[in-house]
Amino acid sequence: MKVLQDIIGQMNKEEMRLFKLFINRTEVAYERKDEQLFDFIRKNYPDYDEEKIFRKLYNARDKNALYRLKNRLLEDIGKSLTLQYFGETDFNNIVFNMTLSRLFYEKGQARTAFYFLGKAEKNATATESYELLDLIYGEFIKLSHETLEINPEEYINKRKQNRERLSKVQQIDDILAALIYRIKISQLFSGKDTKILDLLERTVNDFSNDRSLKKSPLLRFKIYHSISRILLQKQDYLSLEKYLLKTYDEFNREKLFNKNNHDTKLQMLTYLVNALFKNNKIDASLAYAGRLKEAMEEFGKLLYDKYLFFYYNSLVINYSVTDLDQAIEILNEAKENVAIRKVPAQVAFIYGNLAVTYFDKRDYKNSLKNIVRLTLDDTYKHLDEAFRLKICTAELIIRFELGDYEFLEKRCVQVKKDFASVLRKKQYRRDLELIALVRQMSLSDDLKKDQALQKKLRRYLEKHGSDSTNDIIQYNAWIGSRLQ
Repeated sequence: MKVLQDIIGQMNKEEMRLFKLFINRTEVAYERKDEQLFDFIRKNYPDYDEEKIFRKLYNARDKNALYRLKNRLLEDIGKSLTLQYFGETDFNNIVFNMTLSRLFYEKGQARTAFYFLGKAEKNATATESYELLDLIYGEFIKLSHETLEINPEEYINKRKQNRERLSKVQQIDDILAALIYRIKISQLFSGKDTKILDLLERTVNDFSNDRSLKKSPLLRFKIYHSISRILLQKQDYLSLEKYLLKTYDEFNREKLFNKNNHDTKLQMLTYLVNALFKNNKIDASLAYAGRLKEAMEEFGKLLYDKYLFFYYNSLVINYSVTDLDQAIEILNEAKENVAIRKVPAQVAFIYGNLAVTYFDKRDYKNSLKNIVRLTLDDTYKHLDEAFRLKICTAELIIRFELGDYEFLEKRCVQVKKDFASVLRKKQYRRDLELIALVRQMSLSDDLKKDQALQKKLRRYLEKHGSDSTNDIIQYNAWIGSRLQ
C-alpha cells in the first residue's frame, strides 16, 4: 500500500500536528501502534522496511494485524485531512454542506437538512458548479417528500434551468475536444499564432451558433488552458507569447479576472514571463515579472505563497543572462523563505541554480559548496532519484574544475554504484557515459594533448547532439569547452 507511505512522507508540519491531535483526542494507557507506524514511515520515507516495523509491533507470524493497522491508519489520516481542509476550497465546502444535509435528513431533521442544503446551493451557484447543483436540486426534491415547507416545483424548475446551463458546459467541452484534435492534426500548426487563432475561430463557429456561448468566460478560460498547454508541449514559444499577450489583454480589458479565477491569471502571467524569456525578450520578461508580483498581492495575497517560487524563478532566469551577481542575490533571498522551504523540489532548484550561477562565474568553490549543501539538506532524500543523479554529475564536473582529481576518481565509482539501477536504463546512457568521461579526464596527464580522449569527447558530442533541459550543468557545453 504505497499510497500510505506517500501520504505520510509528503505531509507538512501542520498536517502532522493536527493528525497527532486527532488520534490522541482520547487518552489511552498504552503506546499507540498506529502512531508508531506513522512515525516509522515518516522517519524512513521514501524507504519502507515492512519486516522491521512488523517485528517491532507484533510478536506473530501472521501479518493480518499489520494490514488492518495500515488500513485504519490510512482511514484516520483521511478523516484528519478532511477535517483540516473541508473549507479550503469551494468544492470541499459544497460537498461538506451536502454531507451535513444528508446526515440530518437521515436523522429525521428536515429543517436542519434544508439549511445546510441551502448553503451548498448558494456556494455552488456562485462558483458555477453545475454538476453539483444538479445533485443539490435532486436532494431538495427528495427532501420535499418529508415536509410541506418545501415546494418541489421551485426546485424542479431550478433543476431544468441548471440542466440547460449544464448542457452549454457540455457544448463547451465538445468544442474543446474538437479544437484540440484539429490543432494536433492540422498541418497549419507551423508556429504562427494567426493560424492557431483562425483555427480556434472556425472550430467555435462550426460547433456552436449560440452567440452568448461564444463570449462565455467559461469557454474562453477553458480554451486558454487547452491552447497554452498544447503550445508548451510543442515548445512553440513564439506562438505562445503572441497568444498570451492577446488573451491577457482581452481578459483584462473585459474584466474577466476575479477572485475565483485568480489562479489562472497568475498562471498566465507566469507563462508570459517564461515565453518572453525563451524568445530572448529579457526586458519584457522582467516587466511581466513585475506584473506577476503585483497580481500576487491581490485578494489579500490569496495565492502569494503558491506563486512566490515562480516569481523568484522569473527573476533568476533573466538575471542569469544579464547580471549573475543579481541572480545570486535573489537566490540567496529565496532560499531563506519559509514558504519555499516547504517544497523539496524548490529548495533543490535554488541550491542547484546557485551552484550553476557560481559555476558560470568560475567561482568553483562556492559552486561546489552549494551542491554539497543540497546533498546534505533534509529535502535531498525526497527528490526523484533521476534528479539526484543530475545533482551528483554536476558535482563531478565542478570537482574536475577544482582539480580535485584524487577524490574525483573515488566519487565517480561511488556515484555509479549509488545510481546503478537508474544508469542501467537506456534513457540515462548519456549520464553514464559522462561519468566515465569525467573519470578518464581526471586520470589524464594532459587532456589537451591526449588525442585518444579528445576523440572520445568529440564522439560523445556527435552521439548526444543536444543538451538536456534537465542537466544542472549542461554536459555538451562543458565537454565542448574541453576540446582542443
